[in-house]
Amino acid sequence: MKAELTKAPGTDKKLQLFGKPDMRTYTMIFALIAIWVLFTFLNDTFLTARNLSNLFMQMSVTSILAIGMVLIIVAGHIDLSVGSIVGLTGGVAAILQVWFGMDTGTVIVATLVLGALIGLLQGWIVAYQAVPAFIVTLGGMMVFRGILMGITDGTTVAPLTGMFKMVGNAYLPFAVGYGLAAIAIVWTVFSTLRKRQSRIKYGFDVPPFSAEVGKLVLLAVLIGLFAFVMNWYKGIPFPLVIVAGFALLFTFLANHTPFGRSIYAIGGNKEAARLSGINIKRNTLFIFVLSGLLSSIAAIVLTSRLDSATISAGQNYELDAIAACVIGGTSLMGGSGKIFGAIIGGLVMASLDNGMSLINLDSFWQYIVKGSILVLAVWVDIRSRRQKA
Repeated sequence: MKAELTKAPGTDKKLQLFGKPDMRTYTMIFALIAIWVLFTFLNDTFLTARNLSNLFMQMSVTSILAIGMVLIIVAGHIDLSVGSIVGLTGGVAAILQVWFGMDTGTVIVATLVLGALIGLLQGWIVAYQAVPAFIVTLGGMMVFRGILMGITDGTTVAPLTGMFKMVGNAYLPFAVGYGLAAIAIVWTVFSTLRKRQSRIKYGFDVPPFSAEVGKLVLLAVLIGLFAFVMNWYKGIPFPLVIVAGFALLFTFLANHTPFGRSIYAIGGNKEAARLSGINIKRNTLFIFVLSGLLSSIAAIVLTSRLDSATISAGQNYELDAIAACVIGGTSLMGGSGKIFGAIIGGLVMASLDNGMSLINLDSFWQYIVKGSILVLAVWVDIRSRRQKA
């Protein structure tokens, strides 16, 4: 016998919305599966443990940048400078260690501070001087790239030493990888059941319990399989752990804090947000600081993985980060977007890069494919918004 839920007046629309599956998320996942199947058919090494490990390594930098870019785009702005910030802060990190012999801890702290200060400067110009973010960050993209070329004199700074080199190249021990997988499974079960109880408590529709259990079993199998495949090679890559940690942190920040809700409100209706008492300038400043900070973290991972800093490091990464956000469902109109979606988008972009390289596709075709997918993702977003309107 199906239990009847008491519906409060005016909740029918909410009930319908909660009952609908997130089709955009499902579409992304199906698209990712299709991409993997296609490249496996074209090159049977694509789904090997070694290549998948390299794939997740490659996606780490783009995903870290995309996490910060989600908040920027949700608030109605854009940041075209993140790639150049990656290059500059990574170059400074390499210079401090290779030329000045600083220890890893000091180098990392200095790099993070530099990234945050760059974000602070750009955020201040955007928020308090009312210069459009597009112009500020476009200028920043050129300025920071020029500074990098100047301080390195156009040379490659290498090699790195010790712990710094390990950040982007380390793998977790097998036991630690399985332990994290177990923790992820327990957390997934707990959070899912808690959300289910909360919806029941407030009278929202929930899927059948059997369907919920089936989904949890599937997720548990996928998490366990992921850990097994990664451990089959060398273990879970440490950069991927960094991505997961920041994804969880920023998901909490976006969904469960006043700051996060303010960012969505600003992007949804700036005037309404101002009238409700939200400090738009301060929040705008803060999201650019976070973007700069995350760019410096991405720079540490990239510089460490490449064991060097070059003047081309981070070039066009801003485009990959924006594409990851848009493919992941973040609207360029502002007001909507999810961290998880951006991570999936980053994985899609990395899969395309990895797969096209494996089949030796000409570079011009790689640009055409990636650009076409970006335009398609924006078109889907605009079309879905028109249908909702």
